[in-house]
Amino acid sequence: MKIRKETGRAVPGPAFLVPALLLMLLTIGCQRRVAPPPPMTMAPEIHDELQKQMRQPYDELFNTAAGLKFTSTEIEAMRKHLRQTQDYCSGKVGERARQREREIDGFEKELKQSSKSLDEAGRHDLHCRIQEARTHKAELDVLDQNLIPVAFDNNRARLELIEKWPAEEKQVRQEMASGAYQDRRWGNVKDIGFREIEKNQKDDIKRGEDAVRELRQQGVMPPELENKDIQDYVNTIAQRIARNSDLQVPLKVRVLDSKEVNAFALPGGLLFVQRGLLEEADDEAELAGVLAHEMSHVAARHSYRLYKKVLASSILYTAAQVAAIIFTGGAVGIGAYYALQYGFYGLGFALDLNLLGVSRDYELEADQLGIQYAWKSGYDPEGFIRFFDKLARKEGHVIGASWFRTHPVFYDRMVASKREIMFLPAQAQAIVQTRDFEIMKQKLTEEVKKSEAAGVKKPSLLVREKEEGCAKPKDLYKPAEPIDAICARLTKD
Repeated sequence: MKIRKETGRAVPGPAFLVPALLLMLLTIGCQRRVAPPPPMTMAPEIHDELQKQMRQPYDELFNTAAGLKFTSTEIEAMRKHLRQTQDYCSGKVGERARQREREIDGFEKELKQSSKSLDEAGRHDLHCRIQEARTHKAELDVLDQNLIPVAFDNNRARLELIEKWPAEEKQVRQEMASGAYQDRRWGNVKDIGFREIEKNQKDDIKRGEDAVRELRQQGVMPPELENKDIQDYVNTIAQRIARNSDLQVPLKVRVLDSKEVNAFALPGGLLFVQRGLLEEADDEAELAGVLAHEMSHVAARHSYRLYKKVLASSILYTAAQVAAIIFTGGAVGIGAYYALQYGFYGLGFALDLNLLGVSRDYELEADQLGIQYAWKSGYDPEGFIRFFDKLARKEGHVIGASWFRTHPVFYDRMVASKREIMFLPAQAQAIVQTRDFEIMKQKLTEEVKKSEAAGVKKPSLLVREKEEGCAKPKDLYKPAEPIDAICARLTKD
């Protein structure tokens, strides 16, 4: 086992050194190639230096913010620049999406009018054109409604850290010195496992089983990964965290053979980890942070609390439907992912989670409890921040979109997480990496190859082609492509 002495800051892994992540905001490139430069009230060299600092990972920025000297005028000029650039890029991408919508309408009208006279080749060709246009429309919607907002929210959060964290950190240290921090909600971390977060967790077991049954009936529950060693490894980590949590129900863990970067917990202690999450994690502390976060949804009974809100709003859903909606993130089709910022569309249901007030509160609660459970289990609690940061900068391919399905404001979420970590008693040694994790990753590489070779017909939460034999639609953007390059290409007249 590799361990690290607690230093007060996390050490970034290799993933943070990769510069070409999709949502790393190199927006100055978008500004130069896409839109006329917004008015700048600061010298270009200051603008460039501020952009450089905003590309730092969150854990680095927490440590360096106090030493950065930018004026309020410079901060505000950058904030305006980000807003103008986002509006321009999003507006142009939206225009492209509406253009695709008109193409789809035209193709469908042509199909309807000529359906009886079309030969098989002509019908196939028209089906392929409709399928390609729908795919591109969905990708543009994802970009416009989810990925661009996530990217700019992420960069605004870094700007706010530069602006506000020095004062926030001073406040945190004052609370620690006075002992006021111990009065925060769930501040009794020495009593983890003996305190009650929400009563009657056992009442959720049947709801979780119903939710799994519904997902399987809908044909969207991916199969389990066949590798027993990987299943056992993830279960071992999860059970270790469960023993150091406030769970009062048995935890059942399954790794799904699906490339989506996500994990979801259903009521009653059912935890599903998707293969893509294991691929994306760089160390065991990152994985532990995500698993602990998902278990916190169970301990806090978020599904049941949401169900009560649904009943109060006169929206008719079963508890199982609500559980599936809130915890599977995005599901069924690529076209559904653009709706994640506002609600969920899939499994035949539509529910606006923001209207019910759950996006911010539930995720912040799960962040706090998850950090406590990872810490109690001996892990570096900053693993969660590192993983969140990595996806926030890389988040561009649809397989990871569900991670931000109900995100609170990035700044609030990162600061709340950092505050909680600072409030926790110091660890002499915190686990970051283990040999078992490295062995799992080696085995996972082989499983990914096998799955991709044989997985064409497997159920997935991603879109399935309806018409086979069509040429693969050209990708509008690539996972490793910076947002400025995407905007530059897609906004050309």
